[in-house]
Amino acid sequence: MGEIRYWHKEEETMAPAERAVFQLERLQTTVNRAYRNVDFYRKKFDELGLKPDVIGELTDISKLPFTNKSDLRENYPYGMFAVPLRDIVRIHSSSGTTGKPTVVGYTKNDLDNWNNLVARIMTAGGVTKDDIVHVSFTYGLFTGGFGLHYGAETIGASVIPVSSGNTQRQITIMHDYKSTTLIATPSYALHIAETMEKMGLKKEDLSLKYALLGSEPWGDMIRAEVEDKLGVSATDNYGLSELMGPGIAGECLCKSGLHINEDFFYPEIIDPITLKPLPEGEWGELVLTTLKREGMPLLRYRTRDVTRLYRDDCPCGRTLIKMEKPQGRTDDMLIINGVNVFPSQVEEALNNVKGVSPHYMIFVRKKGALDAMEIKVEVTEDIFFDEMKKQRTLVEELTVQFQKILSIKPKVTLVTSHTLDRFEGKAKRVVDERNIG
Repeated sequence: MGEIRYWHKEEETMAPAERAVFQLERLQTTVNRAYRNVDFYRKKFDELGLKPDVIGELTDISKLPFTNKSDLRENYPYGMFAVPLRDIVRIHSSSGTTGKPTVVGYTKNDLDNWNNLVARIMTAGGVTKDDIVHVSFTYGLFTGGFGLHYGAETIGASVIPVSSGNTQRQITIMHDYKSTTLIATPSYALHIAETMEKMGLKKEDLSLKYALLGSEPWGDMIRAEVEDKLGVSATDNYGLSELMGPGIAGECLCKSGLHINEDFFYPEIIDPITLKPLPEGEWGELVLTTLKREGMPLLRYRTRDVTRLYRDDCPCGRTLIKMEKPQGRTDDMLIINGVNVFPSQVEEALNNVKGVSPHYMIFVRKKGALDAMEIKVEVTEDIFFDEMKKQRTLVEELTVQFQKILSIKPKVTLVTSHTLDRFEGKAKRVVDERNIG
């Protein structure tokens, strides 16, 4: 694992009971600020007969109302701000492709906290002031590019703000500028690796040591391929634009779960159907409450991400609660003939079969009154399509794994290497044709 480094050692390693004291104080302050300064929350509290002094202990958070993305859209653009607009020094927003965009405002203190929280995550992932950080996230209203950029600068690292697109140029810049850290989506990191091969470059031709990947679900199969092809240590980081952006949680170099910065974000897991809190260790929907946001405090924000919370004795020494890599999203969940299926489960199945790559596409169609699922999977380059027996065996192995993990039997179609689409942004691996026409 190498040398263990911290950005805020005291905060990251303090005893959970000691941290809980800070969490309670910050939660009480946040609830009071939200009630006093945000009409939306004051109306919610009044409707429920709640007063801001309802929080006497941390478990009282379950008495508070949830906040949904639709609430942010209905209060577009500035209705969720808790400070005057003159105190907001930066505004980010979502693309608004499915409705009004969600607008997020930051005070100067919010930005300082954001920079330091991202610095925590990057330090846990191995980045130091001596690194050259290549940011291939989009810059603009999307929080990812700026979040990682300023986090790296806070550490003291050199930052190359390349943004997205023009992959060959990105590779040339990484080669010539001797970049040591790549910031990207997992799917784009794989695309970079494939483009390097086409350019005749090997991983040894670059100076990369670390890859901090995020913005989409990914698993150990993709991690293994990225690490092998780029020669890096690849860690996951988690963020939400609505709450801040990147910096909410991230893996250390032990890669055994994402440490949540729980002194700034209070996490819960709920049953997405009953909305009741679930104990640590159980899978459900992640709910987060901001504990230090000035510009836009959010109470019990439903992330729609499916994960679980747990504590362990991490070798890195951090005592922050951990979350598993999100299995998927409750709003990305496919229901196939009554069975819940997450795209990440497909990757889990692929991980158990040799001869296939991590590139796949899911197609869902109607076949009479029933749903039919087809999964197209790229084979590795050492599988030749004239070897029919090997193909049949591979399809049978995949079908068994899919049935075991998904609890349904999909149609499996093998395609040659480099056939399926590659993505510079978030990978889109599902085509649901049931509602078309």
